[in-house]
Amino acid sequence: MTTTTQATTQSLLAPAIAMALIGLTAMFFAGHAQSQTMHDAAHDMRHATGFPCH
Repeated sequence: MTTTTQATTQSLLAPAIAMALIGLTAMFFAGHAQSQTMHDAAHDMRHATGFPCH
């Protein structure tokens, strides 16, 4: 019984970590974009999430 629970936890942990890394990477690039096009594309989302952009 413990082996099944441990295997389930391990199988859910890797995708969760991968998605967190992808999300943090996207937020980093959108939040620190310097080009006007990237800034305009991410502007509303920055304000919606409370990320300061100006």
